[in-house]
Amino acid sequence: MADTPDPVFQIQRVYLKDLSLEQPNSPGILLEQEQPTVDIQLGVDAQPVADGVFEVTVSATVQTKIGDKTVFLVEAKQAGIFEIRNLPEDQMSPILGIACP
Repeated sequence: MADTPDPVFQIQRVYLKDLSLEQPNSPGILLEQEQPTVDIQLGVDAQPVADGVFEVTVSATVQTKIGDKTVFLVEAKQAGIFEIRNLPEDQMSPILGIACP
């Protein structure tokens, strides 16, 4: 029986890739009494960067509005570099989309 290499899953780095905050209607909109609406969008993206090495990025966008005016808009991306080797192909999607983020 041939030796099967052990699976490898290691976090190499975690870093803030991008961050922005916009408050285009300040300070006036901060004096409004109306309840703002909040929209939250989340995403995950995985890209290979080398053999057995992947960058996984979690992105979040949060926008609050009063009427059609933006109170604030926050966009953030946090990423990690992961070494993943010797795993069955059918396990890669859950690892990259669930375990890494």
